[in-house]
Amino acid sequence: MSSLPRLPLTFLTIIFVVTVTSCATFRPVPLSDVPFRERAQTQSDDKVRVAVVALSPEESKKVFGVDLASRDIQPVWVEVENKTENPFWMFPSRLDPDYYSPAEVAYMKRFRFSPSRNNKMRAHMEEMDLPRVVAPREAISGFIHTNADPGFKYINVTLIGPEGPEAYHFVVDVPGIKADYQEVNLRALYRPDEIVSLDEEQLRAALEKMPCCTTNKRGTRNGDPLNLVFIGDVEDLLTALVGSGWDVTEKMSPGSIWRTVRSSLLGRRYRHSPVSSLYVFGRRQEAAFQKARQTVNERNHLRLWLTPLRFEGNPVWIGQISRDIGVKFTLRTGFLTTHVIDPDLDHDRWFLIQNLADAEALTKLGYVRGVGEAPPDEPRHNLGGDPYYTDGLRAVMVCTDLPVSFSEVKFFDWEFPPHTNIYREWLVNPPRPSSGQTDP
Repeated sequence: MSSLPRLPLTFLTIIFVVTVTSCATFRPVPLSDVPFRERAQTQSDDKVRVAVVALSPEESKKVFGVDLASRDIQPVWVEVENKTENPFWMFPSRLDPDYYSPAEVAYMKRFRFSPSRNNKMRAHMEEMDLPRVVAPREAISGFIHTNADPGFKYINVTLIGPEGPEAYHFVVDVPGIKADYQEVNLRALYRPDEIVSLDEEQLRAALEKMPCCTTNKRGTRNGDPLNLVFIGDVEDLLTALVGSGWDVTEKMSPGSIWRTVRSSLLGRRYRHSPVSSLYVFGRRQEAAFQKARQTVNERNHLRLWLTPLRFEGNPVWIGQISRDIGVKFTLRTGFLTTHVIDPDLDHDRWFLIQNLADAEALTKLGYVRGVGEAPPDEPRHNLGGDPYYTDGLRAVMVCTDLPVSFSEVKFFDWEFPPHTNIYREWLVNPPRPSSGQTDP
């Protein structure tokens, strides 16, 4: 008898679940009605033509009929035209080692009480899948389901042919995120007569005359030291940083502030959390990038400012990098909290150099004098009152959007960190490999 009153409740629960799931829809839109290919980036040579697009959450929902972004899945559209008489095999694992299969995606988004719709969805996913082989003189297109990267996405399309792997690298814009860099018109920062082209020694002198540090908005107090320099155009910069795993930062807004607070309190990862404004040349940073851990309280982040300098035709950027290792209470900001930085700034600088070298985006490296030495027993302090110590040098990194192996990286014959100075000659003029000839 005691179980009888529960029957109506159980029945109502079943009715509710069936009703809700029946309202869920699977309605893919024809590809021709989703204009994502207008954003396609293309590379072409005498072997193949490759075009790519990373879909936004809205585009993905239209193409596949379900919300894939809710599971952090981002379809990447790839088109390959084979211009040769030989086949090429696709290697999507080079794009994302953890990419999803079509059936896996369909199962993740399955409807609980609609086998027919599940079958249709799986068939649609498989139909949209990128073929594995590009036959001679033919073209293929389709999607690879990758882990989501909002803002910018680094795409590596690798084809295996008779001469080995052929890799094509892209950094593509993904609509949806409101990044801080989008608010800056770089072309309006300097007049043409303010641009200065320099040779190598002139560049060294000019970089050593740059401000030592970031400042507050009024320029009355020094903050974090300017400990890095990038040389390269915007495309080079994006390829180097996004390709080595750095994310753009969102601009400050109620939504981004809330996501930051939630990440801090709940320990959830927020890859695009805003960074506070620091100032150089009387301007807040033109762009900021970060590498977040599982909580926004712990992340590497860097800020960049465009200078009027040019070296070998490329823009020169000055910036600072530091690592957030926690948070603390403070009255210095309007938020009552601020990040605590790792005091060893040279370690953070070296972390960035490793990133770029691993991504094969670094062509030349050097150091110039910057803020000056601050030993651990006599540290300086940033605007948040955190101590830092450093050898006082700025890393100067020439970036490229073409892959460069670490053995090909060259060095400026300028300053060197104390622990590497004894290897100066070996780094600047590396020994040439032997010809392989032996005495008879």
